[in-house]
Amino acid sequence: MTLTEIKQAARTEAFARRKAAFAARRPEDGARLIGVLAEHTGKTLAGYMPMRTEIDCLPAMAAHGGPVGVPVILGAGTPLKFREWHPGAIMVAGEFGALIPESGDWVEPQVLVVPLLAFDRRGFRLGYGGGFYDRTLEGLRARGPVTAIGFAFAAQEVAEVPIEPTDQPLDLIVTEAEVFAPVR
Repeated sequence: MTLTEIKQAARTEAFARRKAAFAARRPEDGARLIGVLAEHTGKTLAGYMPMRTEIDCLPAMAAHGGPVGVPVILGAGTPLKFREWHPGAIMVAGEFGALIPESGDWVEPQVLVVPLLAFDRRGFRLGYGGGFYDRTLEGLRARGPVTAIGFAFAAQEVAEVPIEPTDQPLDLIVTEAEVFAPVR
């Protein structure tokens, strides 16, 4: 089996686990993220507009004490850019159906809340396979310090995410059950 096939099989399994966790979610599941982001008040934050069964980071984004952006896909094989967002912003459909602000300034995040399908204790994440966050984190980290926070349901944890050299690790993982720094 190739690495591509291994990752695709892992994605299929991870989607099912996340779907089950999403069905059992509680309104307070995202509360830990608000506390974690309080340590980053004043810094530019990038969150995401939750799709399908992703855990909802909108309350934490709305509570953040600083600028907030959401990802915009400009094209295949490119890093993400981030458009400024605030509660009540006019949103339109972007690539893959993700909502993006209709207008607004571009921001460069110092802290990113990253969606995922699965994660492991080493801090690696399994995404959707486009490489957008890996390219983005690589570029941001080349310019200076940035904190990448994986946000997920605890049920999304796996023993080991299949990785390749371009995969960027997370600095912190937040679930409804705990917050931990990866062991590398």
